[in-house]
Amino acid sequence: MTNAAGHKSIYHYSYRRSADQDTVARRPVIIVGAGPVGLAASIDLASRDVPVVLIDDADRIGEGSRGICWSKRTLEIFDRLGVGEKLVAQGVTWKIGKLFRGDDLVFSFDLLPEDGHKMPAFINLQQFRVEKALVDRALELDLVDLRWKNRLMCIEQHNDHVRLTIDTPDGPYVLEADWLIAADGARSTARELLGLSFSGVTFEDKFLIADIRMAADFPTERRFWFAPTFHNGQSALMHRQPDNVWRIDLQLGPDADVTEEQKPERVTARLKRMLGDRPFELEWISIYRFNCRRLERFLHGRVVFVGDAAHQVSPFGARGANSGIQDAENLAWKLAAVIKGEAGAGLIASYESERMQAADENIAHSTRSTDFIAPHSDAERALRDAVLALAPKAEFARRMINSGRLSVATVYESALSTPDEDSFAGSARLGAPLPDCRIQHAGGSGYMLAALPDAFTVLMFKNGAATQSAPEGIRTITVGAALTDPDGMLAQRLDATPGATYLLRPDHHLCARWRSFDRDKIAAARDRALGKS
Repeated sequence: MTNAAGHKSIYHYSYRRSADQDTVARRPVIIVGAGPVGLAASIDLASRDVPVVLIDDADRIGEGSRGICWSKRTLEIFDRLGVGEKLVAQGVTWKIGKLFRGDDLVFSFDLLPEDGHKMPAFINLQQFRVEKALVDRALELDLVDLRWKNRLMCIEQHNDHVRLTIDTPDGPYVLEADWLIAADGARSTARELLGLSFSGVTFEDKFLIADIRMAADFPTERRFWFAPTFHNGQSALMHRQPDNVWRIDLQLGPDADVTEEQKPERVTARLKRMLGDRPFELEWISIYRFNCRRLERFLHGRVVFVGDAAHQVSPFGARGANSGIQDAENLAWKLAAVIKGEAGAGLIASYESERMQAADENIAHSTRSTDFIAPHSDAERALRDAVLALAPKAEFARRMINSGRLSVATVYESALSTPDEDSFAGSARLGAPLPDCRIQHAGGSGYMLAALPDAFTVLMFKNGAATQSAPEGIRTITVGAALTDPDGMLAQRLDATPGATYLLRPDHHLCARWRSFDRDKIAAARDRALGKS
């Protein structure tokens, strides 16, 4: 990575000595890696009354913008963690994408055509800004102990805990935990210490990322070019970021010289061919090859891998960091339930099965995107060019174009879900997060997802004057009583009829639904979602 202009947004944090360095303490959860995924996991667990120690070997954030595209589902998670509105206010909101062949528009698409969602389809916001917001939020929480300049050196696995050796400026110390979450990124120390390796594919094509500061009136949208005249017939991608910063991504081919291509004068010459005489300043330069691969298992004894430590994909489709945040959410409520004795340790295995499904889905999309963007043979290139030529006039061809299928939440095919007894239409799907919509309640207007607690919740549509309450430990929200559906969007998306009842997991994924209220069925579905059946 090259910081071409001297990055001005680096945030430093102080090392401080912990009392744990004078004894061998035992903690419920230790998280390694204070990137977006580790921070999100720590905040989520703390919000569920689970104390967390979060360690990181650095003492600063802000090394280049790195990830910039944050999806609607990730923003909904951030909103639940207390930073969603802040990040949306800082970011650049967009939902339109445009695809070009050469210099000609092939077609455009809308990533969120329906109304009634609090969060936008995507925002663009530099990763260091997201990390800063998450660090600020973590520091507000008494149950998050964030330790900088704490470097993981050794992991010893035991039946019911892990024993870690951690190095600091004051020397090493030993710390034990019931569970260790490895969120320490693509070069995971935890993965290396356990002798684990990825399986999958490394693609040979090299790509240039350049963040530039430029005053320009280009529309706020995702622009992707196949074979543009300004870039030697290869691909190019452009995104707006806040503060007049733009992300340019240029395909260089497998034979590109990494050292030469990162020289500012060479990058500048390439960008001038794209942008013309418009003035700009280089902010950040990087050359990358990408991987589509994952660990064979995400759960190793008492060590759980999340984010890039568990799986890696190409950047096309914004599936890397977004998937990692969704890993953290999936794990947090389950780990909290296990630690509180509400579920057995076997529930953690469902994290592995659900998020391996998500990783495989992301890897498949990412691999197909890469194959379309960088064909491996003349025949594949000819097919791609034929598809692009047909796309302006043929819908089937537009569906075949793949410049990165953009990140959406995985619909879990999960043993935790109770199969439907009745048929349901609508956009809500069993195993998927509840779709958002506008609502009315005693406090005024709002949004459905923001009204949900971080707990098992029954969402019931009122049927006459009868009132119902869910079994102990499950919250009840009655639509048509204290909460109303003024636009009918919630009923439409859930295909709800009077008395229809829906059970939501603590991560707001729909895990059971019925046409009428039944306490025994609700209790059984909750037990199933806790891995008890």
